[in-house]
Amino acid sequence: MTNILSGGKHINRRRLLKAAALAGAAGLAAPAIISNARSSSGELNLLNWSDEFPADVLANFEKATGIKVNSTPFSQNEEQINKLQATGGEGFDLVQPTRDRAPQFKELNVLAAFDTGKLKNFGNLQPSFLESSASIWTWDGGLYHLPHLWGTEAISWRTDKWKGDPAKLSYGDLWADDVKGHVQGRPHSLLAGIGLWLDATGKVPSNRLLDAFKDEESFKRIYDEILKVAIEKKPWIKQFWDSADNTKSGLLENDVIIGQTWDGPSLSLKKEGKPVAYQAPVEGAITWLDGLSLTKAAKNIDQVYAFVDFLFTPEASAALAEGSGYNPVITGADEKLSDVAKKNFQEAYPGDALSKLWHRPPEPSWFAELRTQYADRYKSA
Repeated sequence: MTNILSGGKHINRRRLLKAAALAGAAGLAAPAIISNARSSSGELNLLNWSDEFPADVLANFEKATGIKVNSTPFSQNEEQINKLQATGGEGFDLVQPTRDRAPQFKELNVLAAFDTGKLKNFGNLQPSFLESSASIWTWDGGLYHLPHLWGTEAISWRTDKWKGDPAKLSYGDLWADDVKGHVQGRPHSLLAGIGLWLDATGKVPSNRLLDAFKDEESFKRIYDEILKVAIEKKPWIKQFWDSADNTKSGLLENDVIIGQTWDGPSLSLKKEGKPVAYQAPVEGAITWLDGLSLTKAAKNIDQVYAFVDFLFTPEASAALAEGSGYNPVITGADEKLSDVAKKNFQEAYPGDALSKLWHRPPEPSWFAELRTQYADRYKSA
């Protein structure tokens, strides 16, 4: 499986490489089962994406260490941010921001930096993923985000109902006449997909939507045009999904034919033999990296480091990917994936699809606020 997420260019490479060297030597030889004194008992309070911790991974960690993981799942970054804002992080030891939300979490001021020297398996992280996190999650001399899983948002469809050509798959296929009333997506993601489509066709040039991140004036100029198309095409929408489970039920139970979705839920259905496919469109799949962050209010510090060390083994990383349908960030994990998972990955990103991935840029607070406003206008239209 190809490693594709490159980090930003402003990282202090000397500091990053020094940290990796200090923690990495022991990590490469670390056993799959963590068994040190700090991980012999206790609990860990985890605020996590609802589909990123398969039950067997948590059960294996508890069996290996005696540490109980108390999981509080969420389905959207906004939900996670609201919980942390309301509590100041109290009640949670480890949380799961997506990479592009770094500016918002820095302002939130509820996180603590990791002491990477406490992680035996820190060196198992693939360097490009570590750099991707460190490039925008390093401030005040500390690293606040460790990679967990990466994935994309692209096009999924019912193979027994959609009659289009996968070789020419486009975000524009969501708005074809033959799927009217049978499309699903998240409002803000559909707006982004429409933006990439309009840019690729030359109708609304936006430097692959990156110009919308420059300032509020540029955002409004571009998104005003996107919103016009989205509202015009709103009769095509069967449902707005808001979770992995909702995505699956749309495809299996709610007469959805095609949609813009995360890869994990759709590829999990495909792996189960359901008539579902998932693929990057010609404009490029929208790419994200979810991570792990320590809260200032964390009470179970030793348990956090034991848990992260466990996750940073090839075996656990592969199990995370296998169970979620997303992709691992640990060296050697891809070799432990099933043949089915490897095949699904290759089919999801055919040809030059990996070179066309659209990486979500860091989102300043003004962008997040405006995007929410436009998504709400779309939903209420």
